[in-house]
Amino acid sequence: MSLKSTELVLLFRRELELCRVKEDETVAVLSEAEKNVEYASAFMVAARDLGAHVFNVNLLPGRGAGLLGFGGAAALAGNRPAIEALKSADLVVDLMFLLFSKEQLEMQKAGARILLCVEPPEILQRLFPTTDLRERVEAAERRLANGHQLRFTNRAGTDVTYKLGKFPAMSEYGYTDTPGRWDHWPSGFAFTGAGETEVNGKVVMDRGDIIYPFASYLRDPIEFTIREGRIVETKGGLDAEMLRDYMASYRDPKAYGISHIGWGLNERANWTCHAQGVPGIGIEGRAFYGNVLFSTGPNTELGGDNDTACHLDLPMRNCTLYLDDDLILRDGEVMPEDMRAAGR
Repeated sequence: MSLKSTELVLLFRRELELCRVKEDETVAVLSEAEKNVEYASAFMVAARDLGAHVFNVNLLPGRGAGLLGFGGAAALAGNRPAIEALKSADLVVDLMFLLFSKEQLEMQKAGARILLCVEPPEILQRLFPTTDLRERVEAAERRLANGHQLRFTNRAGTDVTYKLGKFPAMSEYGYTDTPGRWDHWPSGFAFTGAGETEVNGKVVMDRGDIIYPFASYLRDPIEFTIREGRIVETKGGLDAEMLRDYMASYRDPKAYGISHIGWGLNERANWTCHAQGVPGIGIEGRAFYGNVLFSTGPNTELGGDNDTACHLDLPMRNCTLYLDDDLILRDGEVMPEDMRAAGR
């Protein structure tokens, strides 16, 4: 499905309204060369229609590929005029994927709210954010902010514990209306992280769980042994072998650190998105209702020091998760009433 340019402008205007773009605010669109030209144009028209001042920072591709195949951070690195212009905006629409970059953190510290938008139109439309999703995700965020220990298990053999408290809890629900806040349209999950040495146990991904950035479903289980916040052993069949080789290719000890942990709450996201050939960077697998999003690599988004370029998001189904003594997920079912979607 594709949208006409006028339909795209209307869709983007609705999103900017959720982001509380108002008259005389400044909206910057960050784009790269000829990529996402239609998005850049539609966002600019939508922002102008809301009375905002609008400009587009369009850069040549960076020298190196960024996360998930995007080169946003590399393209912007060292370009002080562009960075300063973006810092001056009230809202930056990121069409390049700056996540985990120093440049994004600098913009946030300056007060710019940032909206990442790189998914295709059909996903943006089908998973358009709602205030109900925001309320449920923020309920999860509050629980994580007050939690001291997170433990999750599954029938494949997972049993791992995170000691919480060092880093803040964060949420993604698909729009941002708060100065300095980043979000990804679409989305739908909450997460946090443990101290760099405060994750211990075993994580066993089961058949059908997803590996990003491969966007592939496991054919056989993968078992990770974690000691003091680092993966010290990875066992399994071909999938495990490929993952070991992939992580080793970065030649970076930080690649084996444990990153964020959380769970998905978007009941409209499809776990089988890749089996159906749905395009995009995989937000549906990450935000799928009742998943556990186990991640490795960088934690700079949370305020940590691990800046490795090797980032894995590993959404897992059918897990049971406890936050202190509270049961949050039972075999993939969301238990707290304030997080549960209607009809689930």
